[in-house]
Amino acid sequence: MRVLLAGGGSAGHIEPALALADALRRIDSAAEVTCLGTERGLETRLIPLRGYPLELIPPVPMPRSVTPKLLTVPGRLAGAINAAAAAIDRTRAQVLVGFGGYVATPAYLAARRRKIPIVVHEANPKPGLANRLGARFTTHVFTGHPDTQLRNGTYLGIPIRREIADLDRLGLGDKARAHFGLRPDLPVLLVTGGSQGARSLNAAVSGAVGWLREAGVQVLHIIGPRNGDEAPAPPSGVPYVAVSYIDRMDLAYAAADFALCRAGAMTCAELTAVGLPAAYVPLPIGNGEQRLNALPIVQRGGGMLVTDADLTPEWIRDTLLPVLINIDQVADMSEAAHSLGRRDADRSLAEAVIKIVGSDARAPRHAR
Repeated sequence: MRVLLAGGGSAGHIEPALALADALRRIDSAAEVTCLGTERGLETRLIPLRGYPLELIPPVPMPRSVTPKLLTVPGRLAGAINAAAAAIDRTRAQVLVGFGGYVATPAYLAARRRKIPIVVHEANPKPGLANRLGARFTTHVFTGHPDTQLRNGTYLGIPIRREIADLDRLGLGDKARAHFGLRPDLPVLLVTGGSQGARSLNAAVSGAVGWLREAGVQVLHIIGPRNGDEAPAPPSGVPYVAVSYIDRMDLAYAAADFALCRAGAMTCAELTAVGLPAAYVPLPIGNGEQRLNALPIVQRGGGMLVTDADLTPEWIRDTLLPVLINIDQVADMSEAAHSLGRRDADRSLAEAVIKIVGSDARAPRHAR
């Protein structure tokens, strides 16, 4: 089985693609999985680290408004489609699985040209342009959010890494806390703004560290690789641990009782999978999709929602801190979050892809 995955640009596109790749290999060790991306995205670093070959095509970002750059899109798109078609030919791919983003549009068009099956996975409540296009070319459409409206869409969840999906958060808790230099007997707040950190989260937490420590709440703060000057000096007493980056997020989740974080689709999927309640701070830009990601979790009691503008040290003191020190409330929120988690989306999507390839192999082949 030969599979081409189009999931480049951001971690929100790449991580589900890699989770699917891992699941395909677990089911079929002989599966040949290749990823398609551009030289601008995180895929040039993340995909080789996970041991998968990467084919690059030219990026074709779509202008958000009518500008002279719009005139260059058709020519650039044609070049990217040709490059994607060449990648299909080189890998002899039997199916294309797209996750949206810049790389997906030319990939879908190339797969249609080469007459191989197309599978679309949309992680967000509001589908992007690429996946809206891809969904017109196939009936194999899966969504990561129950409220996503996309042609032929079937709710499946978001594929996440096995080390997250299989995490025994409570069983690993003491070991994880020791790994980060945290005490086993006090609650832990995990703060993360994603792979690059978030200045508003960092500023609010830095201003509230004193109140958190006075209440006996430890903090594991992922400040981001570019934000080293934003962390306060490590205090004595109740631990406050600031790190630029964590490559073992399973340990971070296991160490924590609660999270303060953005509301990206992958973040919401991982936190519900491990049953970690959170105060979600949606990005104040874009089309509001991060708020929609977190809303079902909050409505079911598995989290809190606060706007970026309202996130202040005082909000942490007056609203978040009383929750953090209420053991029963945190336990109830953890159970509610866990009830919403989808821990088998990687396997389910892999099984669907394998079935699609098998069905297509039995169909008459089209000449290229």
